[in-house]
Amino acid sequence: MYLPTVEALKLVITPEASGLLTRISRILAEQGIQSYLVGGFVRDMILGRGTADIDIAVDADALEVASDMAGALTGRYVPLDKENGVGRVVLYDANGDKWEIDFTTLQGDIRDDLARRDFTIDAMAVKLNGETEITSDDIIDPFRGRDDLNNRMIRAVSENSFKDDPVRLLRGVRLAAELKFAIEGDTQGLVSNDSRLITTVAGERVREELVRLLAVEGAGNWLEYLDESGLLTSLIPEMVPAKGVDQPRIHVWDVFDHSIETVKAVEFILRERVLDYAGTEILEAVPWSEDLIKHFNTGVSSGSTHRSLLKLAALLHDIAKPGTKTIDETGRARFLGHPQDGAAMAAAIMERLRFSTREIRLVELLVKYHLRPTQMSHEGLPSQRAIYRYFRDTGDTGIDILFLSLADHLATRGAETDILQWREHCRMVEYVLNKYTEEERLTKPLKLINGHDIMQSFGINQGPQVGRLLEAVKEARAAGEVNSREQAIDYVRRLLEEKRQHNPEERTQGKT
Repeated sequence: MYLPTVEALKLVITPEASGLLTRISRILAEQGIQSYLVGGFVRDMILGRGTADIDIAVDADALEVASDMAGALTGRYVPLDKENGVGRVVLYDANGDKWEIDFTTLQGDIRDDLARRDFTIDAMAVKLNGETEITSDDIIDPFRGRDDLNNRMIRAVSENSFKDDPVRLLRGVRLAAELKFAIEGDTQGLVSNDSRLITTVAGERVREELVRLLAVEGAGNWLEYLDESGLLTSLIPEMVPAKGVDQPRIHVWDVFDHSIETVKAVEFILRERVLDYAGTEILEAVPWSEDLIKHFNTGVSSGSTHRSLLKLAALLHDIAKPGTKTIDETGRARFLGHPQDGAAMAAAIMERLRFSTREIRLVELLVKYHLRPTQMSHEGLPSQRAIYRYFRDTGDTGIDILFLSLADHLATRGAETDILQWREHCRMVEYVLNKYTEEERLTKPLKLINGHDIMQSFGINQGPQVGRLLEAVKEARAAGEVNSREQAIDYVRRLLEEKRQHNPEERTQGKT
């Protein structure tokens, strides 16, 4: 990433942002309210990064200012943080682009206010005075934030930065990841010393930072940093028991390191990064398409995507292994039931961090079924019936699970990955994906018959048996065994007859 020298720094503001700021600045000036652009917006102007988030500090009640400004701009007012006096205005411009303008009340004068901020690169301000143009000469920079931008460095403003607001511990890592910056040495020390404070932060705030971190390409490396600094196990103490837990000989890493490596492997097969031990021959075997790119980039909830949640699931997929580890009679380690137990643990972790129900369900399915793809067939490609059952149980999360199974494979064997076995695994994944996309009837079969047909044709009362028979018809349709209403009725008749033969004393209602 190219960064200009201090002498060459120029502010870059889009016409849309400039027009919006001019309107806001003039409204505030007319009311006699002193105001400053602060924080990330100033930083991103200097870096030439586009942003739709604007932070403004005012020498007035920020909640009142935000409420009034929402009316003036025909936006929506959100009292973001009543305790600390933070109000937000959400609006859409003529292009349909969303803008979020956060108003805070100045703490003392502007320099006092900046001294309370997190990092030097965010402790810069520009005074708004109703003018339409902002230049680099207007920047107030008491902590040499521009120098740290040049040096690509994240530096805490003060020794109390993290004590004042512990979410900054995670935000600093997220900023370093997004900007491809390094964390300054003394600041690293502060992070390590204060890492336990992250446990005092509300789950919603942790979730927001974690989701943004996982969205970054190469997030796996930053998870290692979180671990080294003590943040990862403070956030997810359930991962502590995984450290040093050995696995069967086929595994290169212990359970904890394997979990981190699985995140990196996910990023590799999603074309985000390179791996030292996996070259183009490994990557080229992985199925890839525009439809898959679209799927993984699809939003799930409040900033998360299938891509970012797949990384989270990769981190958590073996979290129950330490608790399920046993040694069999041959001396081999076994982890029976760890996918099911892990799914429950992952759900509990995400609930604690205030993820949405939809996000939790997606990751829960990923962890629960991460071994399912390789269990669909003991030899050769899976049957159509097995594929139908797989997507019946997993829905479109089944696509994510297929890729998690590949990442798990790669992070199990590392540099010792057998290329022939890898190609077979990739061929199976591609085959299942093709069946999913090419044969819609596998997941959305046309109804040949309904419950009323079964009850009327066979004299069966409404109840669970009707549902089981309908599901059996769907499976048979997916397997190509039933293709018409008449065949479906005949198939149900055979099922009922087989049941009677298997249980001769059972009297089954129905017409023959």
